[in-house]
Amino acid sequence: MKRGAFSSFAKVLLLNGTYEPLQIIAWERAIVLALLDKVEVIETYTEKVHSPSHSLLIPAVVKLRKYVQPKRYEVRFTRHNIYMRDHYQCQYCGRVLHPEQLTYDHVIPRSKGGKITWQNIVTCCIACNKRKGKKTLEQAGMQLRRFPARPPNPLVFLLETHGAQVPGCWNFYLNGSGQYASARNYRYAY
Repeated sequence: MKRGAFSSFAKVLLLNGTYEPLQIIAWERAIVLALLDKVEVIETYTEKVHSPSHSLLIPAVVKLRKYVQPKRYEVRFTRHNIYMRDHYQCQYCGRVLHPEQLTYDHVIPRSKGGKITWQNIVTCCIACNKRKGKKTLEQAGMQLRRFPARPPNPLVFLLETHGAQVPGCWNFYLNGSGQYASARNYRYAY
Protein backbone atom coordinates (compact mmCIF):
# COMPACT_ATOMS: atom_id res chain seq x y z
CA MET A 1 0.00 0.00 0.00
CA LYS A 2 1.13 3.50 -0.80
CA ARG A 3 1.89 5.78 2.15
CA GLY A 4 0.83 9.40 2.33
CA ALA A 5 2.82 12.03 4.23
CA PHE A 6 0.55 11.76 7.28
CA SER A 7 0.18 7.99 7.36
CA SER A 8 3.87 7.28 7.93
CA PHE A 9 3.53 8.93 11.36
CA ALA A 10 0.05 7.68 12.32
CA LYS A 11 -0.22 5.73 15.52
CA VAL A 12 -3.20 3.69 16.63
CA LEU A 13 -4.61 3.25 20.12
CA LEU A 14 -5.23 -0.45 20.82
CA LEU A 15 -8.06 -1.16 23.26
CA ASN A 16 -8.77 -4.38 25.09
CA GLY A 17 -12.10 -6.15 24.59
CA THR A 18 -13.35 -4.10 27.56
CA TYR A 19 -12.34 -0.80 25.90
CA GLU A 20 -9.41 -0.42 28.31
CA PRO A 21 -6.37 1.18 26.61
CA LEU A 22 -3.59 -1.40 26.16
CA GLN A 23 -0.90 0.13 23.96
CA ILE A 24 -0.05 2.23 20.97
CA ILE A 25 0.66 0.37 17.74
CA ALA A 26 1.65 1.28 14.18
CA TRP A 27 -1.14 1.86 11.67
CA GLU A 28 0.23 -0.95 9.49
CA ARG A 29 -0.18 -3.46 12.30
CA ALA A 30 -3.70 -2.18 12.99
CA ILE A 31 -4.70 -2.75 9.36
CA VAL A 32 -3.28 -6.29 9.39
CA LEU A 33 -5.14 -7.07 12.63
CA ALA A 34 -8.36 -5.67 11.13
CA LEU A 35 -7.96 -7.73 7.94
CA LEU A 36 -7.39 -10.83 10.09
CA ASP A 37 -10.61 -9.92 11.98
CA LYS A 38 -8.75 -9.76 15.31
CA VAL A 39 -9.75 -6.15 15.97
CA GLU A 40 -12.73 -3.93 15.33
CA VAL A 41 -11.93 -0.47 13.93
CA ILE A 42 -13.62 2.07 16.25
CA GLU A 43 -12.23 5.40 14.98
CA THR A 44 -10.37 6.38 11.82
CA TYR A 45 -8.26 9.27 10.62
CA THR A 46 -9.37 11.14 7.49
CA GLU A 47 -6.30 9.99 5.51
CA LYS A 48 -6.38 6.86 3.40
CA VAL A 49 -3.90 4.26 2.21
CA HIS A 50 -4.32 2.77 -1.25
CA SER A 51 -3.56 -0.52 -2.94
CA PRO A 52 -4.35 -1.33 -6.58
CA SER A 53 -7.78 -2.68 -5.61
CA HIS A 54 -8.60 -1.10 -2.23
CA SER A 55 -8.64 2.21 -0.44
CA LEU A 56 -8.76 2.17 3.38
CA LEU A 57 -9.08 4.88 5.98
CA ILE A 58 -6.19 4.70 8.45
CA PRO A 59 -7.41 3.39 11.82
CA ALA A 60 -7.03 5.69 14.84
CA VAL A 61 -8.55 3.44 17.52
CA VAL A 62 -9.05 -0.32 17.33
CA LYS A 63 -10.52 -2.75 19.86
CA LEU A 64 -9.55 -6.39 20.28
CA ARG A 65 -12.49 -8.70 19.64
CA LYS A 66 -11.52 -10.75 22.70
CA TYR A 67 -10.38 -9.77 26.16
CA VAL A 68 -6.71 -10.39 26.89
CA GLN A 69 -5.08 -10.27 30.30
CA PRO A 70 -3.03 -7.07 30.17
CA LYS A 71 0.63 -7.22 31.09
CA ARG A 72 1.31 -5.07 34.10
CA TYR A 73 4.19 -2.74 33.46
CA GLU A 74 5.42 -0.03 35.76
CA VAL A 75 7.01 3.25 34.80
CA ARG A 76 10.76 2.87 35.45
CA PHE A 77 12.16 4.96 38.27
CA THR A 78 14.70 7.17 36.48
CA ARG A 79 15.81 10.78 36.75
CA HIS A 80 14.31 11.50 33.32
CA ASN A 81 10.93 10.03 34.30
CA ILE A 82 10.90 12.03 37.55
CA TYR A 83 11.50 15.19 35.54
CA MET A 84 8.74 14.25 33.10
CA ARG A 85 6.32 13.41 35.93
CA ASP A 86 6.97 16.85 37.45
CA HIS A 87 6.88 18.57 34.02
CA TYR A 88 10.46 19.87 34.43
CA GLN A 89 9.18 22.18 37.18
CA CYS A 90 10.82 22.79 40.55
CA GLN A 91 8.33 21.46 43.06
CA TYR A 92 9.31 24.16 45.55
CA CYS A 93 9.56 27.45 43.62
CA GLY A 94 7.60 26.46 40.51
CA ARG A 95 10.16 27.46 37.89
CA VAL A 96 10.23 25.37 34.70
CA LEU A 97 13.83 24.69 33.70
CA HIS A 98 15.96 22.67 31.30
CA PRO A 99 17.16 19.28 32.61
CA GLU A 100 20.72 20.62 33.03
CA GLN A 101 19.39 23.20 35.50
CA LEU A 102 17.41 20.65 37.53
CA THR A 103 18.19 18.08 40.16
CA TYR A 104 16.01 16.04 42.45
CA ASP A 105 15.38 16.23 46.16
CA HIS A 106 14.41 13.74 48.84
CA VAL A 107 11.28 15.14 50.51
CA ILE A 108 12.23 13.27 53.67
CA PRO A 109 16.06 13.45 53.69
CA ARG A 110 17.95 10.17 53.56
CA SER A 111 19.71 11.18 56.78
CA LYS A 112 16.27 11.15 58.45
CA GLY A 113 15.20 7.78 57.02
CA GLY A 114 13.87 8.92 53.64
CA LYS A 115 13.81 6.30 50.90
CA ILE A 116 14.60 6.54 47.20
CA THR A 117 11.05 6.07 45.92
CA TRP A 118 8.56 7.78 43.62
CA GLN A 119 6.76 9.07 46.74
CA ASN A 120 9.87 10.69 48.26
CA ILE A 121 11.69 12.19 45.25
CA VAL A 122 10.73 15.45 43.54
CA THR A 123 12.21 17.63 40.81
CA CYS A 124 13.79 20.84 42.06
CA CYS A 125 16.14 23.58 40.99
CA ILE A 126 19.66 23.68 42.37
CA ALA A 127 18.96 26.80 44.47
CA CYS A 128 15.96 25.20 46.23
CA ASN A 129 17.91 21.98 46.74
CA LYS A 130 20.71 23.92 48.47
CA ARG A 131 18.20 25.90 50.52
CA LYS A 132 16.44 22.76 51.76
CA GLY A 133 19.61 20.74 52.27
CA LYS A 134 19.15 17.90 54.77
CA LYS A 135 16.16 19.54 56.44
CA THR A 136 12.55 18.43 56.44
CA LEU A 137 10.00 20.61 54.68
CA GLU A 138 8.90 22.08 58.00
CA GLN A 139 12.46 22.83 59.12
CA ALA A 140 13.24 24.54 55.80
CA GLY A 141 9.91 26.40 55.73
CA MET A 142 9.15 25.05 52.25
CA GLN A 143 6.06 23.51 50.68
CA LEU A 144 5.57 21.12 47.79
CA ARG A 145 3.49 22.26 44.84
CA ARG A 146 2.31 18.69 44.19
CA PHE A 147 2.54 15.55 46.27
CA PRO A 148 4.86 13.02 44.54
CA ALA A 149 3.38 9.67 43.47
CA ARG A 150 4.20 6.69 41.28
CA PRO A 151 2.53 7.00 37.86
CA PRO A 152 -0.02 4.15 37.93
CA ASN A 153 -0.33 3.53 34.19
CA PRO A 154 2.67 3.60 31.81
CA LEU A 155 0.52 4.26 28.73
CA VAL A 156 -1.19 7.26 30.29
CA PHE A 157 2.15 8.53 31.66
CA LEU A 158 3.62 8.38 28.16
CA LEU A 159 0.63 10.15 26.64
CA GLU A 160 0.43 12.82 29.32
CA THR A 161 4.10 13.69 29.00
CA HIS A 162 3.70 13.98 25.21
CA GLY A 163 0.19 15.46 25.35
CA ALA A 164 0.48 17.61 22.24
CA GLN A 165 0.90 14.50 20.10
CA VAL A 166 -2.25 12.72 21.31
CA PRO A 167 -4.94 12.61 18.61
CA GLY A 168 -8.21 14.15 19.80
CA CYS A 169 -10.24 11.02 19.02
CA TRP A 170 -8.23 9.08 21.63
CA ASN A 171 -9.36 11.27 24.56
CA PHE A 172 -12.79 9.60 24.70
CA TYR A 173 -11.11 6.24 25.40
CA LEU A 174 -8.26 7.48 27.61
CA ASN A 175 -10.10 9.58 30.17
CA GLY A 176 -12.76 7.05 31.12
CA SER A 177 -15.64 9.44 30.38
CA GLY A 178 -17.17 7.70 27.37
CA GLN A 179 -19.98 5.18 27.57
CA TYR A 180 -17.65 2.44 26.29
CA ALA A 181 -14.61 3.44 28.28
CA SER A 182 -13.62 1.44 31.30
CA ALA A 183 -14.99 2.76 34.58
CA ARG A 184 -11.43 3.11 35.85
CA ASN A 185 -10.11 6.66 35.73
CA TYR A 186 -6.65 6.61 34.17
CA ARG A 187 -5.67 10.13 35.12
CA TYR A 188 -3.76 10.51 38.31
CA ALA A 189 -3.14 13.32 40.72
CA TYR A 190 0.05 13.93 42.61
